[in-house]
Amino acid sequence: MTTLARWVPRLIIATALLHFVWAFAQPHDWVGIAGDGFFMTNVDVAAPHYFAREASVWFLACGVALLAIGTLARYALRAAGRLPAQVGWYLLALGVPMCVIYFPVTGSWALVAIGLLALAASRRPVRAS
Repeated sequence: MTTLARWVPRLIIATALLHFVWAFAQPHDWVGIAGDGFFMTNVDVAAPHYFAREASVWFLACGVALLAIGTLARYALRAAGRLPAQVGWYLLALGVPMCVIYFPVTGSWALVAIGLLALAASRRPVRAS
C-alpha cells in the first residue's frame, strides 16, 4: 500500500469533519429546525430562514456521505491492500458538478483534487510486503 493510498481516506474523512463543523459554524437555523420539531421544517421555500436551513442540512448530509466514502475507502484499503478506483470516481461525481455550478465560491474543488489523488493511488501497483 502506498503513502498516497493511505492519505486519501484520511483526506476524505478530514473533509467530512470540515463539513460537520461548517454545518454549525455558518449562518444556520438549527434552533429553528429543532423548535419546529425537525419533521418537514424545511419545505416552505418562502420561510424567512429557508436558505440557512437548506445549507445547514446539505452540509450535514454531505458530511455523512463523505464520512461513509472515507471510512469505506479505509476499510477497502486495509482489506485489499489497494484503493478502489470507484472512490476517485465518486468524489469526482460529487465535486465536478458543484465546481461547475458554484466555482469559485465553493470548497468542492477539494473533492476534485482528492478524487484525482484517489484515481492516481488506485493505479499504482501494490508493493510486495
